[in-house]
Amino acid sequence: MSIKTTRRIKQTVCLLSAFATTGWAVSGMATGCESGNVLKGVNLSGAEFNGTKLPGMLSKDYIYPNQAEFAYFSSIGMNAVRLPFRWERVQPTLLGELDAAELKNISDAVALAKAKGMCIILDVHNYGAYRGNVIGTEEVPVEAFIDLWTRLATHFADAGTVAFDLMNEPAKLPIEQWADAAQRTIVAIRKTGAKNLLLASGGRWSGVHEWEKTIGTTSNASAFAKFKDPLSRTLLEVHQYADANYSGTGRTCVPVEKLSPMFDDITQWAKTNNQKLFLGEFGVPSGPECLAALDAILGHMQDTSVWRGWTYWAAGSWWGSYPFSIEPHNGQDAPQTAILKKYL
Repeated sequence: MSIKTTRRIKQTVCLLSAFATTGWAVSGMATGCESGNVLKGVNLSGAEFNGTKLPGMLSKDYIYPNQAEFAYFSSIGMNAVRLPFRWERVQPTLLGELDAAELKNISDAVALAKAKGMCIILDVHNYGAYRGNVIGTEEVPVEAFIDLWTRLATHFADAGTVAFDLMNEPAKLPIEQWADAAQRTIVAIRKTGAKNLLLASGGRWSGVHEWEKTIGTTSNASAFAKFKDPLSRTLLEVHQYADANYSGTGRTCVPVEKLSPMFDDITQWAKTNNQKLFLGEFGVPSGPECLAALDAILGHMQDTSVWRGWTYWAAGSWWGSYPFSIEPHNGQDAPQTAILKKYL
């Protein structure tokens, strides 16, 4: 064995030892929801479906993702799944016990994520209301929302696998009212001893495009500038679609030039206010201009000092011909998946 070969072997041993000491896998990628891990994944949708049918019947009105879906998205390099579900199903009565059957459904999904080393983000997909009544009203006091999350935090204490997404697109209440409710909920969750990663959505539809726009009495930029987590493990969640009105319902997309300034602005806002961001929903149809928009959105999240990850909208076995879906069809990847893979 030559001196040069011996030296290379020693260098390799030293590198492997360094990986082991720092707790990183040899691939250089942390697993699950660990601190320092940039999360990149997909919304596995279905458990939030048919919100007018409550509680509804599993596999008829709504569905949870299966093992094959976790396996597929893990295999292409994703390390996160955002799991939307309905508040009314997991807690049929305000301030009441959590539903055992629905807890098992969520727990089964958590187990599938853990088996693949993925972070699963539990997303209460209710738009700021419970059975049509808005958080912060007499019918649904903020204390009821806090009660939901302290119960969930106690049940899903595995901070290495589970993150908590407080509320999807809380558009049914004013921005300032939501920011206050979210701040109070973060503090209450931490008082349970939970160390899980937390995500707090911006008010309204959480849009990047209107982050600094005053709506009512304030803007998300003002309301969340001083947002705090005692453990500094909360990301501010934003959403952004690329169709003409940014709603995620159109078939055509805006030029790339319209997307770049909004992402530059919110990135600078986050740096100025010492906040971290997560793009919880974004998606496009498969036309060329839309794929270019998707590439541009992903390209604007390369500054990981601010952007701590993203989850594409959406996948799930019930989407059918939904134009934004990246659920593989007949063993074939969706066109959008090729763009996503560039950033995995």
